[in-house]
Formats: sequence, structure tokens, C-alpha cells
Amino acid sequence: MTDTLDPKITAAPANAGSDQNVAQQPRTAVVQKSGGQPPALKRRIPKVSDLAPLMQFKKPEFSKSARLKRASTIWELREIAKRRTPQAPFDYTDGAAEEEITLRRARQAFQDIEFRPGILRDVSRIDLRTEILGKESRLPFGIAPTGFTRMMQSEGEYAGSQAAEAAGIPYTLSTMGTASIEDVAAAAPNGRNWFQLYLWTDRDRSLELIERAAKAGNDTLMVTVDTAVAGARLRDVRNGMTIPPALTLKTVLDASYRPAWWFNFLTHEPLTFASLSRYTGTVADLINSMFDPTLTYEDLDWLRETWKGKLVVKGIQTVEDARRVVDHGADGIILSNHGGRQLDRAPIPFHLLPEVTSALKADNSKAEVILDTGIMSGADIVAALALGADFALIGRAYLYGLMAGGREGVDRTIQILEKDMTRTMALLGVSKVSDLNPDHVRLLQR
Repeated sequence: MTDTLDPKITAAPANAGSDQNVAQQPRTAVVQKSGGQPPALKRRIPKVSDLAPLMQFKKPEFSKSARLKRASTIWELREIAKRRTPQAPFDYTDGAAEEEITLRRARQAFQDIEFRPGILRDVSRIDLRTEILGKESRLPFGIAPTGFTRMMQSEGEYAGSQAAEAAGIPYTLSTMGTASIEDVAAAAPNGRNWFQLYLWTDRDRSLELIERAAKAGNDTLMVTVDTAVAGARLRDVRNGMTIPPALTLKTVLDASYRPAWWFNFLTHEPLTFASLSRYTGTVADLINSMFDPTLTYEDLDWLRETWKGKLVVKGIQTVEDARRVVDHGADGIILSNHGGRQLDRAPIPFHLLPEVTSALKADNSKAEVILDTGIMSGADIVAALALGADFALIGRAYLYGLMAGGREGVDRTIQILEKDMTRTMALLGVSKVSDLNPDHVRLLQR
């Protein structure tokens, strides 16, 4: 019968006292006594050589580039923007109408989804290119029209259009922009520039803008139809927001710890609406006095006849209106509630998206569906594309980057969104935008 060795006892090799014999013996794992501690867990005094790799103190960096690089999300850019921008301009961007219910719901809509990933797909290369309104875009989103952009940061529309040009995506200039159609075209001559139009009571002025946009090379006209009257933007009312911003005691105190913004504001060309006559007062007063509350589908017919490029209608909030504007010649629609800045408790574009795309598909329509409002990450854009959107527009997300760091901040916004989308699609098992479909997203019930 073979002797068995007690596992609690380590056998010593023969001739243990001989160095030569020990060297020749195969190394045997030491069996710990019951309840013993592995050697790796025994306390010891650390060696300098062990500590050296851990002692990596970096010199603090306070540059704009370093500050922006530390931002990994749009929300973090928003925090930087809030610290660097006076309250009135920041709230003009950040706020919405009345109780801001619409804006909160729009953002919540993107959170109330569940992604459904596929596995064992080749996602070594992610292609984010897509085609929108007849031309390719390197990314499936563009920059939405925003009014009075140089109020947020002095580079304004110039930073936005140049960042879009560099990224290979469309940029939309607003009628209420603070750079002219011609100046934006000159600043980004190789960019894809679109022009957003508010129809005025003075049709001759509207026609002049349309002709200027065409002459400057804009290939798409985006007409906004949800501003019959101004929404009640209460943050602006409480801040005493005027155009241009007024130097009151409150604003001077606010400027005391945001000197860079005021230095830029006071040392650049005075802010005006580049497409309008010089105006002083509130944005609401301007909208109520100049924009036409009598618009009908006949006006859309006039625009379709007048404008020879692509025509999209922004501010669609029902299936019926989506169908009607397409019937009247729109090449595309933008599901949007104006970022929650007009009618509070308005329909949420992301919720409306499946119904609209299904209805247009049933009509055999070739009109393209673009979505905005509430987008704060690349995952939000991926979700919208999966549910049927052809493209997305970012407004606040781009302005947070602008306020955080001018042109570099806008570049950082685009980089963050692109990285988000690339990672999300890879984890979904999708390598190109055209492969996204409703099976990749499930809407959760609250």
C-alpha cells in the first residue's frame, strides 16, 4: 500500500542540506496550513522600486485646451459654460418656456430607453457617414440654428460654422444670427451651409434673405413654423434679458468673476442681428412685432416655388402636419418643439418619431426626417437613428461647447458626440448607420 502525504505538511527533498541537490530539485508549491495567509497578502515595508511607478505627479494645467479635454460629456461642458458665462446669456441658452416641463421631458425621453445589443458582429470599424438631403455628411448630425449666438461667446456663428466645416457636417445659420449670411459663407467656404428662415410680415424682406442665401451657396432652406408668438421664457424675464445685454448693477456684479466674457463682449463689434435692422429690446418683443402669425400652407407653397434648393420645415409636432408639409413640397421635416422654448407641455419629438416615420413610409414618401430637442449625448443620436430618424440637429449641446471655449469648445462637443456614437454602435453590434433599426431600441414604460 502506497504511503500518502498529509497535505498540511510540506515534504522536504532528500539531501536538503546540499546546495547542489537543492538546485537540481524541481520547485514545489508550498502548501499553506489550514487558515494560513498567502504570501502576497502578508504585510511588508514597500520598496522604493515598487512605489516609483505609482508616483506620477503631473504638473497642473490651466489652459483652455486642457480644461476642455477634461470634459468627457456634454453635461461637463455645460458646467464649464455656466462658470464662464454671465447668468443672463447662459440662461437664455439653458432655459425653456414657462415651467420648462417640455425640456425635462425631452431629455427624459432619451433616458427612458433600453438598448438591445447584438453579439458576435464585426465592429472593428464603425462608419458614421450618412446622406442627408442629397449630400453626404461625415456624421449623422448637424448644428441647429440658434439666435444671437455671439451673445453666448464672441466667436459665435464663426466658431460653429468653422467647426462644422472641419467635421464635415452641415451648419445652419439663423435669421436671428449675429453673423451675416455672406460672412458665414466666407468664414467656412468649404462647409455645407444651410439657412433657417423666419417668415416676416414684410415678404419683400423675406425674399431678400432667400436670395442672399442662395447666392451665398446655401443648398438648404429651413423654415421654422412654430413661432406664431413668442413663448414665455421666464428665466429671461427674471434676468431682465435684453438685446444687447444691458450693463446694470446686477450684470456688473455678475461680470466681476467672469471677466473673460465681458472683455470679449466689450472689445468686439457690438452685437446685432445680422439679418435684421438694429434692434433694442427683448427677444419676445421682437418675435411678436416682426414675425408673421398669419402663416398658412399657401405661404409654404410660395416658399417651395421661390426656393430652388432643398426645403425643410422645422417645428413639426403632429403626424398630420408632417404629412401635409410633405404634400406641399417639403423635402424634409424637422420634428422639433423649439427646444421647449415655445409651448410648454408640447409633444416630445423622440416620442413622436416612430409614428411619423411609419406614416410617411405608408405614404411612400421620400421626405427625410430630422430630429432635435433634448439631445445631450451621442447615444441619444444613435437611439433617434434607430427609431427612424435620418439625421439629428444639436442646439444647446453645441452652445455649451461654445460658451465653454469658443471654437475649441465646439470642436470638443463634436468630438464627444462622435466618440459616444462610435462606442454605442460598437456595443450594439452595429458597424454603420444604415444598419440601425427599431429592434435596437426598446421604449420603457414609466
